[in-house]
Amino acid sequence: QVQLVESGGGLVQAGGSLRLSCAASGSTFSRHAVGWFRQAPGKERESVAAISWRGGRTYYADSVKGRFTISRDNAKNTLFLQMNGLKPEDTAVYYCAENKNAYNDYMDPNPYWGQGTQVTVSS
Repeated sequence: QVQLVESGGGLVQAGGSLRLSCAASGSTFSRHAVGWFRQAPGKERESVAAISWRGGRTYYADSVKGRFTISRDNAKNTLFLQMNGLKPEDTAVYYCAENKNAYNDYMDPNPYWGQGTQVTVSS
């Protein structure tokens, strides 16, 4: 049973930083692409960033490029999202996701999901 547990969310002022973590268990984490998604109130869930199974390729939504950095520690089965220069429009529930299929460089359309962590950016 794959479990993804996010942490690190919270309330921060605009311009501040947060670092999200996602601890994975029950899978061969190092063989799977993983990513971060977010969902703001009244909006659809959207992709924020993703990283290939070996960590050599990263992908970012245009809205976060240059501000957010995704990384992974395969030895610790953990995914990170460093968020700098936060804006009120970054306010959302952030979800960690892990591919069900191994050895992909891109996120599958139906990954495993964590329960989410709230990020609130005040202006």
